[in-house]
Amino acid sequence: MAAESSFDVVSQFDHQELVNAIDQTLREVRTRYDLKDSGASIDLEKTELLFKAPSMMALNAVRDLLQGKMVGRKLSLKILKFQEPEEASGGTVRQTATLQQGLSQDLAKQIAKLIKDNYPKVRGQIQGDAVRVSGKSKDDLQGVQAALREKDYPVPLQFVNYR
Repeated sequence: MAAESSFDVVSQFDHQELVNAIDQTLREVRTRYDLKDSGASIDLEKTELLFKAPSMMALNAVRDLLQGKMVGRKLSLKILKFQEPEEASGGTVRQTATLQQGLSQDLAKQIAKLIKDNYPKVRGQIQGDAVRVSGKSKDDLQGVQAALREKDYPVPLQFVNYR
């Protein structure tokens, strides 16, 4: 009898790669002619990024630079959820971007329901902010991965702990 195989569906990102992308962006902001002495900055807090710039144009330029650096470091842009830009003191502009990590309960339920509806021989079990997918057939498990890759979720999905 075949042993059960399993994997976890999670949404996470490499924090160090994000720090490196921010550092590269700030280095480029300090040397780029149009942003050199503008005072534009990015502050990394535990669960969010805070962008500050003297104008909306500079804010958009810094945000675009960061997104380019993130793509270059293979970080999904879906980990950032931008809020509306707001006016700050001294005529400056600021914007907050929340860092998204982990699956919400609603999304985990959606994934488990998709697995249950389309793959009767595979079980999807919610475990905190991850979904454990297990079944006897490795082909079925790979089919679940393919089905999850096809759908466009608001967060990036990774498949870890494949056993």
